[in-house]
Amino acid sequence: MGRKRLITDSYPVVKRREGSAGHSKGELAPELGEEPQPLSVDEAEMELLRQFDLAWQYGPCTGITRLQRWHRAEQMGLEPPQEVWQVLQTHPGDPRFQCSLWHLYPL
Repeated sequence: MGRKRLITDSYPVVKRREGSAGHSKGELAPELGEEPQPLSVDEAEMELLRQFDLAWQYGPCTGITRLQRWHRAEQMGLEPPQEVWQVLQTHPGDPRFQCSLWHLYPL
């Protein structure tokens, strides 16, 4: 008997060209004369909170608010970032700031 057929046998072989120097796959080149826009204060704060949500070392973030998670991490001696606490204190009633990334998803 011959060799066992593979699924890749039914697809043509495509050789890829090497990209120009300095460009990686999936990276978009900036437009000429276009400067990256700096983040607004709210956007920068939201990015800080997103990074806090994604940081596994402070424990799970589903089912609790960011402030509860911050306090839990502090009680466990994990030294959560003070900047996160300051942002949460400046927006006490805003669910965009208080709830984690995953609060809209059912558990």
